[in-house]
Amino acid sequence: MRIGVDGMGGDHAPSVVVNGAIDASREYGIDVVLVGQKGILEKELSKHKKVPSNIEIVHASEVINMDEPAAVSVRKKRDSSIVALANLVKEGKVDAMFSAGNTGAVVCAATLSLRLLEGVERPGIAIIFKGLEGTSMIIDVGANIVSKPNHLLQYAIMCDAYSKYILHKENPTIGLLNVGEEETKGTDFVKEAHQLLSSSKLNFAGNIEGRHIFDTKVDIIVCDGFIGNAVLKVSEGIAETMITLIKREINKNILRQIAGLACLPVFKALKKDMDYSEYGGAPLLGVDGICIIGHGRSNVKAIKNAIRVAAEFAKHKVNQHIVEAIREHAG
Repeated sequence: MRIGVDGMGGDHAPSVVVNGAIDASREYGIDVVLVGQKGILEKELSKHKKVPSNIEIVHASEVINMDEPAAVSVRKKRDSSIVALANLVKEGKVDAMFSAGNTGAVVCAATLSLRLLEGVERPGIAIIFKGLEGTSMIIDVGANIVSKPNHLLQYAIMCDAYSKYILHKENPTIGLLNVGEEETKGTDFVKEAHQLLSSSKLNFAGNIEGRHIFDTKVDIIVCDGFIGNAVLKVSEGIAETMITLIKREINKNILRQIAGLACLPVFKALKKDMDYSEYGGAPLLGVDGICIIGHGRSNVKAIKNAIRVAAEFAKHKVNQHIVEAIREHAG
């Protein structure tokens, strides 16, 4: 299995990316192709005493920065690490791609180079998160901010296949994110999506409200990319705010600091339980190839696990299952 990795992508690239690639190659025996500026990547690899023989470098002279406009950058920087990576997948030189770089550019490059799977109208980014009773997925979190009801049905179909073959959930339940649980609630767009999901062969559990996202009431949550991205950013903001507030309160006096030390094992266990790096990255479902997108702040563990997830995606032929499921529901 050969996984292409954007060596220049992410807030802490290339060091974190190279370290994650080395760990993945050692621990999982995955062949890793680092794509980026050769001199910089070679220098980073030279810091390690024993570099696995199953790591190679493919040179790409340009880098798309995190703050650059996606579509314009992909068109202008044809030799960027992101574009070169997508082309490697298209040409069959790697089995999958992973990047923690500019998300919009990754989506744009993957969609333009790989095109879409048969029957799929729009790709969607799906993230896996930890809830009260296990894990759930939410799609879409930003690939498309304008969607049609049928796109939400396809998101559900794609996540259903991913959940079965990667997360090993036999019959995942699906919920539609709405302002209320009743069928009559929401906009005409959401109501039509509800009807499509209800009449499908999927295990549709109905509408769910935002307050139920983290109680893992369902295995898959479907929404349009505008709402999904807002949910993602708000969730990240709340988590960071809560950590800051707790630290601020603990540091107010010596008694609280002592109490904080006593609670340290609890805080560590909670941090581990909520660690996003276990899941590595978010699959871009619907493109005719395998594309995993990482958080810009991905650490070494997240990079390593994203490469593992990409390999599992290829091994279990998830895209083939998605195409078969789309055909079945279309018929």
